[in-house]
Amino acid sequence: MQTKPNFKLTTNETTMQTHDFEPSSVYIVIPVYNESKVIADVIEELKPYKYNIVVIDDGSTDNSLDILKSFKCIYILHHIVNLGQGAAIQTGITWSLKCHAKYIVTFDSDGQHPAEEIENIVQILASGKADVVLGSRFLNDNLNSGIPKIKRIVLKAATAFTRISCGINVTDTHNGFRGFTSLAAKHIKITQNRMSHASQILSQIAQHNLKYIEYPVTISYTEYSMAKGQRISNSLNILWDSLFSK
Repeated sequence: MQTKPNFKLTTNETTMQTHDFEPSSVYIVIPVYNESKVIADVIEELKPYKYNIVVIDDGSTDNSLDILKSFKCIYILHHIVNLGQGAAIQTGITWSLKCHAKYIVTFDSDGQHPAEEIENIVQILASGKADVVLGSRFLNDNLNSGIPKIKRIVLKAATAFTRISCGINVTDTHNGFRGFTSLAAKHIKITQNRMSHASQILSQIAQHNLKYIEYPVTISYTEYSMAKGQRISNSLNILWDSLFSK
């Protein structure tokens, strides 16, 4: 079982050498649940990069699905009922692999991840240095100085527990910004539908001895994201799932 990360890279280290990849080989997997206020902006930000955008509407009860259908440049998968983020991500990964994706990046739907950082993650995968790239908001405090203090404490507590239980040494266990090679993605079988799916992914990385790298990513804490996935109660749910999902 892998007990420490292979690499922890800074932005400067990853941009010293570039590795060519075709945007068409990259599939961006975006789970969506009731994101009608921001999902159009997220798609618009991604469009110029020419990646394959795979959006999984996880039984939204607002008009998220109607908004998604207005875009001709994306692939839409739909859960009739809400199954949870883990199930939505697994649906997206499975579908992307069937489409012969070379690289798969999971990306949140609330606008907290910058599209321009996807290239950095795929560059690392294309270099062959890692099978998996895990985004971390704790490797570079200058990028994420706005993390609320209580949230930082709760996330680090959940991370400490997950590191022990999964046998994998990372700094941010519940960051939705991740990249996988196709070979790595084939080993990911998510059965935990709630927040504990993140810990399950890490367990499978360790179980299959996949090479992984943590990469510093930016998380935008907006009024909207704090009202949804980034609110403190959600952080407590993460901690609860980390403690009691085993």
